[in-house]
Amino acid sequence: MSSVGFSINVHTHTVSNATLKKFAKFAVANISDVMNRTNGTVDLRPFHKGGRILGRAFTVKTAPGDNLMVHKAIDMAAPGDIIVVDAGGLQRNAIIGEIMSTHAAKRGLGGFIIDGPIRDVDSIGKSTFPVFARAISHRGPYKEGPGEINVTVSVDGMVVYPGDIIVGDQDGLLAIRPDVAEAIAKEVALVEKKEKEILAKIAKGSLDRSWVDALLRAKGVLK
Repeated sequence: MSSVGFSINVHTHTVSNATLKKFAKFAVANISDVMNRTNGTVDLRPFHKGGRILGRAFTVKTAPGDNLMVHKAIDMAAPGDIIVVDAGGLQRNAIIGEIMSTHAAKRGLGGFIIDGPIRDVDSIGKSTFPVFARAISHRGPYKEGPGEINVTVSVDGMVVYPGDIIVGDQDGLLAIRPDVAEAIAKEVALVEKKEKEILAKIAKGSLDRSWVDALLRAKGVLK
């Protein structure tokens, strides 16, 4: 049988812990604004308790409904790594469940992102180990392949490269390239500072809303 579609690659991370830590409390919505609102997922959601996820991407591309290479990824990934699985988005057979998520948590991994379904959602929902997925299916996975490890993948339309920073919360997920991470973090810090100032003005009743009518005048709606 041909080995086309099977590959296991090693990737060396370039994002420092210090850079990664800067994204620990940033809201995904604010990061998205800085990234021009064109990146990230919209159909994947958190199934775990807490809803946040942060780490470096360890990517897997697999046939829909097959988790052979996901098992290998659990064995290979370093502590803190997030296993990002491009399973084609099909929603018939679950890619992971309680046993795999428990094993990954025991190994100290950073979580799962599955563009496909999962199962055992009751137990996963009681755990703080991060799991984002597209859907739920009681049908179990196959273990035949093909699959690839540490290749460029697409999850819900978001391109993810091995080693990207993955950050997620209840609003969705973003992948951030290492070479722009510091610049993005600096801009997001300014956005979050501005938001706090706006919320403080709202609390005091001093928020200036004149911009709304000014914009409508510019569009010819108001005179």
